[in-house]
Amino acid sequence: MFYTNVTRIKHFFILGFPGLSPEYYGPVSFLLFVLFLVIAVGNIFILVFVKCERSLQKPTYMIFCHLALTDLAFGTVTLPKIISKYWFDDSIISFYGCFAQMYFVHFIGATHSFILMVMALDRFIAICAPLRYTALFTNATVSVLCGISWLMPVSWMVGIVLDALTLPFCHSNIIVQCYCDHIAITALGCENVREVQVVAFGLAMFSLLVPLGFIILSYFVIIIVVSTMSSSEGRLRTLSTCTPQLLITFLYYMPRCFVYLANNVGFTFSVPIRIVVVMLYSLLPAAVNPIIYCFKTKDIKQNLKKKFFHRKINISTKT
Repeated sequence: MFYTNVTRIKHFFILGFPGLSPEYYGPVSFLLFVLFLVIAVGNIFILVFVKCERSLQKPTYMIFCHLALTDLAFGTVTLPKIISKYWFDDSIISFYGCFAQMYFVHFIGATHSFILMVMALDRFIAICAPLRYTALFTNATVSVLCGISWLMPVSWMVGIVLDALTLPFCHSNIIVQCYCDHIAITALGCENVREVQVVAFGLAMFSLLVPLGFIILSYFVIIIVVSTMSSSEGRLRTLSTCTPQLLITFLYYMPRCFVYLANNVGFTFSVPIRIVVVMLYSLLPAAVNPIIYCFKTKDIKQNLKKKFFHRKINISTKT
């Protein structure tokens, strides 16, 4: 690697779950591998199913595809290395490989957050301006908005990585986490750590709170509009169209907000608990979201039933 007069570290060591006994390495690596398979199979299924079913090629489901892509990418970026650690006792990650992983971890997280904002906009227009929905919110509109969501974090994430690279690393090279993230890496710096972390924290809050603020405002307006409907059946039917989006948004934001608030009010977690909590709120939604798409979305559920029923008829006919 390229050496400077302050950087002497060639590799980082992924600590994983502190205090985990070696006898549990096999079961933990197996569970993580199963989680990776669930994330990969579930999200690839959603991408392929929406692509193959022309009736699902609508704005809402295009957004689901972008969310599935971010979930798949996040699992692919983070899980293979920690699985390798516990399965093959391979804890080493190269210096620049760690920074590359950090970049994609935060880039994908920010992108996911902005796509959730696009999803809230979809429901806002569909419920508050239903007669203009098909004109205002087309597949092309979704492609542009989701494209912006992917492109917007690129520049500042590059800046965050380059800023972190300016730190002198002359202490421990142990990453106290299951993957390389900004806090874990910059905590190993010798000086100017606070300044670098404050800038990154500000951009992280922008990526988190701007979409969250828009989502809260849009659903506040949606609730007001729905409450003015005369038919209780119509109110329930309209709100049911928001159920998948609300569940997905809740799974993403609530654990993060809880952790941030807990830290700010002085409630601290032990290091092992904190790592487990971060892994749970980072990866479980990626595994659960495809289930929500399939069982809480009317069109996808109906198409799946048709496919299954048609296949069942064909099998019974052949026998």
